[in-house]
Amino acid sequence: MLQVVQAAGGPVMVKDVGAELGIDVVVPGRLEPLRGKLSKLAVRGWLHKLPNGTFTIRE
Repeated sequence: MLQVVQAAGGPVMVKDVGAELGIDVVVPGRLEPLRGKLSKLAVRGWLHKLPNGTFTIRE
């Protein structure tokens, strides 16, 4: 997940990360566990969650 966000080079949406990981992004419920994992990484300082819900690498 971190590599996908880093490779994006800017803010990335959860559905974009899911698409890169091969998750079915058409069904919204499939993305909620991924959103939770990305949020946990943001709380732990690995990622930065922007107010619009996108994620970037913490620098």
